Amino acid sequence: MGDLVGVPCTFMRGGTSKGAYFLAGDLPADMTERDALLLSVMGSPDPRQIDGIGGADPLTSKVAVVSKSDRDGIDIDYLFLQVFVDQAIVTDSQNCGNILSGVAQFAIERELIPACDGTTDVVVYMVNSDQRVTVTIATPGGKVVYAGDASIDGVPGSAAPVLQNFTEAAGANCGALLPTGNAVDVIDGVTVTCIDNGMPVVVLSAKDLGITGYESREDLDADETLKAKLESIRLQAGPMMNLGDVSEKSVPKMTLVSAPRHGGAINTRTFIPHRCHASIGVLGAVSVATACMLPDSPAGRLAVLPSGDEKHVSVEHPIGETTVVMDVSLDGGELTVRKAAILRTARKLFEGTVFARNPR
Repeated sequence: MGDLVGVPCTFMRGGTSKGAYFLAGDLPADMTERDALLLSVMGSPDPRQIDGIGGADPLTSKVAVVSKSDRDGIDIDYLFLQVFVDQAIVTDSQNCGNILSGVAQFAIERELIPACDGTTDVVVYMVNSDQRVTVTIATPGGKVVYAGDASIDGVPGSAAPVLQNFTEAAGANCGALLPTGNAVDVIDGVTVTCIDNGMPVVVLSAKDLGITGYESREDLDADETLKAKLESIRLQAGPMMNLGDVSEKSVPKMTLVSAPRHGGAINTRTFIPHRCHASIGVLGAVSVATACMLPDSPAGRLAVLPSGDEKHVSVEHPIGETTVVMDVSLDGGELTVRKAAILRTARKLFEGTVFARNPR
């Protein structure tokens, strides 16, 4: 065996993240060998990821594993893997809606599925959470295009729109939308909402943690006292949310909320889970927007919501906002989510062969 192994790979920006996209059949079937290869591909563990293609940030150290699905009514299977930057950990404990933004294009270009003329609806099975999502992408003339007029905060310029409609997100990871059975819990004296509408999130008021919620990402990352408080709450919330011991898991995410400042519904600062997010994850935004619908939750007490059944909930974050289209009902304290859709964009950056140390 050689000292290096080459694997076909497409590197893409998906939403406000970047990641390596692989066909499942191109990776080792053995999970230990697969994870060793991916750690080498990204250059982990190393804070700079200097010996790999990772970008020294959790948002740029991500992997999509894609295959044609044999499930009824499903086009492709998508497994998301988070490769830790400074630890030798590869985890499948969460989804990623940003990296999801590129899987339909990847599947079409790798000839797993055909494209329609105009737009193509791709039904994606998200392996991490056993749920489906419909992704709609632009395919004029039956070809994938990346150029377009859609824009999202955190990404310069514009690109072709990618619409994600999460029809089965509620309780996808934790077994219930409100996995503790409560809209509000108290952990370490702090009022929280533990929620899972596609991403397990603990929602807290920034003021309850002694901050405003408008601090910069860099200032929050440097606040070791704050991060210790958040980790204490997170470790206790994990078992309460049916996630077990989360000490080596990237979920639940921790989102600090405050009143909106720029015309949105809610302002956020999210830890993913130990570093402050430059923006907010797609599914994290969906979960936070859903928490805004609970009037007694930390988010619900601060949210400024539009009227009407279908609400465009603008979630403010450090570099802009993310809008979630919500259609929900609240009856007797029980929240039912009928729609949770979000707009993203994606762009192919390179494709070819990526090299890693041979895991065997």
